[in-house]
Amino acid sequence: MTKKNNEFRIDVTSEIGDLRCLLIHSPDSGLGKVVPSKAQDWLFEDIVHLDTMRRNEYDYYVKLLMYFLDPDKIKGRLKEIDSKEHDRAFFKPDNESFHASTKVIELQNLLADILIEDDIRKKLVASVCAIEGCTYRLQQKLINTKAIELAKIFISGSLGNDEMIFAPIPNLIFSRDIGIAINDHMLLNKPAKKARARETLLARYIFFNHPLFAKYQGNILEIPETVHHFLRPGEEQEEKTTLEGGDVMMVSPNHLLIGCSERTSISGANEAMKLLFENDVVKKVTIVKIPHKRDYMHIDTIFTQVKRNVWVMLGSLSALEIQEEETNVVKWFTEKKQKDKTDIIQFEKDRTKPRIFKSLEELLSDISENDLQSGKKTKFIYSGNDKFPFDAREQWTDSCNLLALKEGVVLGYDRNDKTVEAFRKKGFEIVKVADLLQKFENGEIDPHDLKDTLILMPSSELSRARGGFHCMSMPLLRDKIL
Repeated sequence: MTKKNNEFRIDVTSEIGDLRCLLIHSPDSGLGKVVPSKAQDWLFEDIVHLDTMRRNEYDYYVKLLMYFLDPDKIKGRLKEIDSKEHDRAFFKPDNESFHASTKVIELQNLLADILIEDDIRKKLVASVCAIEGCTYRLQQKLINTKAIELAKIFISGSLGNDEMIFAPIPNLIFSRDIGIAINDHMLLNKPAKKARARETLLARYIFFNHPLFAKYQGNILEIPETVHHFLRPGEEQEEKTTLEGGDVMMVSPNHLLIGCSERTSISGANEAMKLLFENDVVKKVTIVKIPHKRDYMHIDTIFTQVKRNVWVMLGSLSALEIQEEETNVVKWFTEKKQKDKTDIIQFEKDRTKPRIFKSLEELLSDISENDLQSGKKTKFIYSGNDKFPFDAREQWTDSCNLLALKEGVVLGYDRNDKTVEAFRKKGFEIVKVADLLQKFENGEIDPHDLKDTLILMPSSELSRARGGFHCMSMPLLRDKIL
């Protein structure tokens, strides 16, 4: 098992501080086995071409992360890494030439590490086999499989390259959804869909058993079910306690946003808020309820932060009528009849009276100007330049789902032309990732000298999965911005 990194820390106090460490999962062979009849059950919009997704899209993401977070692993090696002889070995967790970065951390590596231990391997095999309904003989076969290979099997669902023994978990590339770093705590999530049950189980075993997280065991929080949840009638999502990471944003040291969406229930938001207040993790939680539509999915599909005073968002969801005051989260939202509105209510640990926001712009301006002390008027960059039908089209392909590598430097898909136009009008430089990587390699630009830049990433296959780079990242360490 990999030795504990004594320098490793969990500390995330914002969405935009310089990114220092994150968890990702590169596209695995399971994505190439998604079939049309099961795509939506497995939460994909379409089937993808795996090789294109890897070589022409996601590999750029990994290389970019390495130049920013772990340059010693990649600087001076770009030609070698891209050579045919190398054949992507740099990106493969089970290969000798894998980058094995301790700053751009691959989930599959962590899983393989813990599976070396006999006791953990037996317990996890039994748990996975119970979920997947495996035979006893298959269970014994898996127990006797080497750790590196077993990690691949758990993720891809296949023995070797071809024999499928259970469904893949293609959504593991969206690593943010399984856990969120909140200050120096980890909140492990409760997914809404059965398709994500196995990845949630794997994540729990990793966080509670890997030496990397040993000193944080007391800071790992799990959302409980509500009391007597097994007596509730029906299977409606509103009745379940669910929460996914795309609905959680750490916007300032003491302020967390939680979305109620297609994937995160009111009960889930309420239980998470109580847990965080009881453990004194944050002082303030704002609940943002958005329409339960596949178009939106999570709150990070309708807005993300770019700078202290700049946000990108979908303009058509910004309006909110003033609502009456209510101190109970569940009661507040279950009584609402308007399904296509965005309702926003803020709770503070030591205040009994909640605060109501009339619009997303009002909330985000308050975060920028008061929580983050931006000292400037808050600006908004709208999806599709706020013009129909481009706003809706480009929001669907993740124009609002951006990852900040540092304040003002964000990654987005190259296909959202009108949103790119809106960034340019706000004074941002627009650069293609391939061009930028070459300049980093040649020493023409230092990554940390970049300011106000939108980095365009190729996206023809990744966008079919309905998730941007905010989804494809689980930040564990960011520099403080206050």
